[in-house]
Amino acid sequence: MIELNSTHVYREIHEQPEVLARLLAAERPIAAALAAEMGRREVRYVVIAARGTSDNAGRYAQYLLGSMNGLYVGLATPSLFTIYNSPPSFGNALVLGISQSGKGPDIVSVIAEARRQGALTAAITNFPASDLGQAADFVVNLQAGEEFAVAATKTYTAELAAIALLSTALRGDAEMAAALDAVPGHVAATLQLHADDYCVAERFRYMSSCVTIGRGYNYATAFELSLKLKEMTYTVVEPYSSADFLHGPLAVIGQGFPVITVAPTGRMLPEIKAFMVTAGERGAELIVISDDAEALAMARVPLALPPGVPEWLSPITAIVPGQLLAMNLAHTRGFDPDRPRALSKVTETL
Repeated sequence: MIELNSTHVYREIHEQPEVLARLLAAERPIAAALAAEMGRREVRYVVIAARGTSDNAGRYAQYLLGSMNGLYVGLATPSLFTIYNSPPSFGNALVLGISQSGKGPDIVSVIAEARRQGALTAAITNFPASDLGQAADFVVNLQAGEEFAVAATKTYTAELAAIALLSTALRGDAEMAAALDAVPGHVAATLQLHADDYCVAERFRYMSSCVTIGRGYNYATAFELSLKLKEMTYTVVEPYSSADFLHGPLAVIGQGFPVITVAPTGRMLPEIKAFMVTAGERGAELIVISDDAEALAMARVPLALPPGVPEWLSPITAIVPGQLLAMNLAHTRGFDPDRPRALSKVTETL
């Protein structure tokens, strides 16, 4: 069996503190310039074009830019541009493309059309010279270095940090900026907390299906954790908000059914705890990602987060135990976590 610490995905997960620190140091001026231009143009809403992991970063932007900056954020429908040839009018939107590679023709087409219409455009990408970077007015470089593993890890948390950097610039809030600057240290602490998590994966070696639950800022985390488990372990994993899950999907829970719940400290925690009680009463096996002692005590498998991370930044740390779980579970099952079957690093869709 391949040595886990020799894999690209292992190294890239553990590079995240360094990547985040580099991004925050290098990209603050471009975030400030983009925020200033949004103010000058009186941007009131944001349209995000993304796929896969980057789409999950877009879900985070919906909550963060909405709650902190009063912006309505919607996700684009690229097939309107590439297949139906019926692009909508963007008006005074910021149209933001998020793509690790910057190569997706469907994402590029949204940004190109927005620029043709005269809308403000921006890209968040690991390759500023890519087609997406060339199409946009402003480019935030993820500063992640090349990502070799098919499953995105360091570029996902970098995308979240880039969105947080823009939100902070729009607010001009020194306290927010200080909290964001502390995030690389929090991610390093999270990695240290889970250095010996291999036994957690062993428990779920034969798991065929589960659900991931998050709400608010961590709705994005539920989706990204689901994707990582699908990509690396081939498990059927469905993501939900805790509210949506109660409207029907609750019926799938039986004795021992795994429910992975993201429950960091914040406004959403009481609602998530109430959900956990309901799921537990129906026999769910709760795997809980949290910094709250009471929430962790409710879990069959607790996955602790370091204290002191504000809720609005918690998705950057909360995904890390999930990344490690997916990687370790793939390894436990004898799969190569660097090379999931049927997938390639860059997927170009229309």
